[in-house]
Order: sequence, then structure tokens, then C-alpha cells
Amino acid sequence: MYDVIIIGAGPSGLTAAIYTTRANLKTLVLAGPTWGGQLMLTTLVENFPGFPDGILGPELMQNMRKQAEKTGAEIKDIEFKSADFSRQPFEIVAGEDKFTAKSVIVATGADARWLNVPGEKERIGRGVSSCATCDAAFFRNKNVIIVGGGDSAMEEALVLANVATSVKLVHRRSEFRASDIMQKRVKENPKITTVLNSEIIEVLGENRVQSVKLKNNQTNEVIDLPIDGVFVAIGHIPNSKRFTGIDVDKEGYILPKDHFHTNVEGVFVAGDVHDRQYRQAITAAGYGAAAALEVQNWLATK
Repeated sequence: MYDVIIIGAGPSGLTAAIYTTRANLKTLVLAGPTWGGQLMLTTLVENFPGFPDGILGPELMQNMRKQAEKTGAEIKDIEFKSADFSRQPFEIVAGEDKFTAKSVIVATGADARWLNVPGEKERIGRGVSSCATCDAAFFRNKNVIIVGGGDSAMEEALVLANVATSVKLVHRRSEFRASDIMQKRVKENPKITTVLNSEIIEVLGENRVQSVKLKNNQTNEVIDLPIDGVFVAIGHIPNSKRFTGIDVDKEGYILPKDHFHTNVEGVFVAGDVHDRQYRQAITAAGYGAAAALEVQNWLATK
């Protein structure tokens, strides 16, 4: 019997574990075989406080894990399968084992949607990114492409325009679906040009992004476009499908209420699995700390 089981071991889940163990709560973290979240796919992280020279994403996550283990968290690299939230204590199945807990924090994060074209996966962290706020500084005075047609893509383009020499916003359809105000801001920015009815079909380069093959999907014309960076802004997929009984919105993000509680009493949420707006390591860590404090308060009342 655990006081709390944390499902997920990214910045949110590991920070939550540090707080729950320091509150003397018996804590199990179900990390999964590919733990660490999206930071495991990044190189240098320069916007996490406390590291004036930056820190590699995987190293930051290793440090978080070591700290959680040092404070007493039990961490298992086994994959979460299912949870019975219909009665308390909760029963959690992971790997071949079953665990019981008085409370649960869901911190499973979200995965970026990628283009799934040749050359993309190999260059994630080497010119391919899904976060302009995280990586814009690496493209100062460079030429970059944003792929997407919604508000998120427009926001990414505007962030990059502050540092890049030029920004091309590429969308596969004939018109953007972003709000009028965001489209107006993009069109008024002299560094940003828009390319409609087009899509990237391949990412090329030696060890890093150097060019893309850009296809006009109306004429089928393909051009080789020299470029320094590709930012994919076509949405995220929250990892919430396996949590039966937990309320989610139309896109699958878990719906928090009353400070990180879910609709099931005793089940809490933290991080990118509910955060559709910020999706930063530091905000995820903050959400993890807050959720842990809410768990501590909730258990005290019980």
C-alpha cells in the first residue's frame, strides 16, 4: 500500500515525488521504459533556472531522478497498463504487477505530433524542434521553417521572428485556421512569409538540418529549400487514453478542477497531460509540486 502512486517520470512526476517523499508519504513512481519526457529528446536546455550555462536535457532528467530517489521515492521503469478508479484504495496495474494506493498523481505528459517524414526523427534536437520558446535562441540570425496552421504555429513564428533572420510559415491547406488576430500579427511581421498548399516531404542534412524538400500539393512541384531549422507546430497528443473514468476535453487533455484534482476524488493531475498552453519543463515541475502539496493536504483530511 502506497500513500501515492505517481504515473509518469518527466519534470512534473519527478518533482511531485520529491515533494511527497519529503512529506513522509510512501511514494511509488511508475516511470515506464522510456522515462524522462520530452527533455530526453533535447540537447542544451538554457531556460531552466539554476543552470546559468545551460544543461543537457537528459542530464537534467537524470538529476531530477537521482534527487527523487535520494529523498525516498521508489521508481520502477515498468509501463503503466490500467487503473481501477471505481473504488478506494486504487488498484494500479503496471508491467506484470499490481499496486494499491490511497492517492494517484497522473503526470504522463504529452507527445508532440511530428510530420513523420524521412530525415525528421534523426534530426530532432539537431535542427528539428517542437518548441520555439525552448530552442529559439539556437537559431539567432538563422533561417527557419514553421509547419502548422493554427494559433500555436503563429505564436511559434512570432517567437522565432525575434531572433531569426527569416521565418517561413508552411501550411498544407489553402488557408490558415488560426484566429484573425494571430494571422494579422504574422502578416504584419516583415520577417515572416507564409507558404500555403505546401508540405515538407523530407528533411536533409549532415548531422543537422541543412535543407528540406518542399512539395506544392496542388502542382506536385518539389523544391530543395536550404534551411537551418524546422519547427513542427501541428499539435500535441496528451497521454491520457488509458485512464478510464477520468474526465478529459475533446482533445484528450485531462480536466483539472480545484487545484489539480480530477473528477475522481483522490486522483490528481500535473504537467503537460492537462497543460495545453505553456508546455515548459519549469511549468511542469511547478505543477508537479502543486499537485504533491494538494495530495498531502487531501490525505491529511482523510
